[in-house]
Amino acid sequence: MPFREINSKMVEATVNPGQKMFSQRGAMLAYKGEVSFTPNIQGGQGGLMSMIGRRVANEATPLMTVEGSGTVMFGHGGHHIQVINLQGDTLYVEADRLLAFDGTLQQGTMFMGSQGGVMGMVRGQVTGQGLFTTTLKGHGAVAVMAHGGVIELPITPQRPIHVDPQAYVAHHGDVRNKLSTALGWRDMVGRGSGEAFQLELSGQGAVYVQASEEKL
Repeated sequence: MPFREINSKMVEATVNPGQKMFSQRGAMLAYKGEVSFTPNIQGGQGGLMSMIGRRVANEATPLMTVEGSGTVMFGHGGHHIQVINLQGDTLYVEADRLLAFDGTLQQGTMFMGSQGGVMGMVRGQVTGQGLFTTTLKGHGAVAVMAHGGVIELPITPQRPIHVDPQAYVAHHGDVRNKLSTALGWRDMVGRGSGEAFQLELSGQGAVYVQASEEKL
């Protein structure tokens, strides 16, 4: 595990020779050793088409490549940080939530309309999240940011999870999502912008939910 949690808002990463990490530009707080930071025009692994997909989707969060030998402390905006370890599966996460991640992970872009059809597209319009979501796949660790801390909720075929779309951070596993309406749902039990929408996630996996409806 390349990340060590210093506190709820700071992580430390070990950088080894011959290995790469990627992070948001400006997220480096301090470092020790011989470490270099280089602007990354391709946004991690995934090649040119992955980069084009993110730019079309307004998912072009500036990244930097971190290389060398040493340790680096990361944090950004005082946001809470959650470290997620992937064991060959895929993490779906909004690009601006990414703080840092292993260079071994393959980065791509998924059109949310392909999960839930038209409702997937509606989700992007209603929640303010892009129609495209960043994907990270493989074996490695990802540090994501959130307001007020994050809780991981398991999703099983017998127990889907309903989430306030503004509180959604990321999910992984074989999960389907759809946006549904519930008359008065937000007014009664939600704390969002007033629309009666909820995000339903079903299948097998987990969803990460933040303790706030605030955007980063």
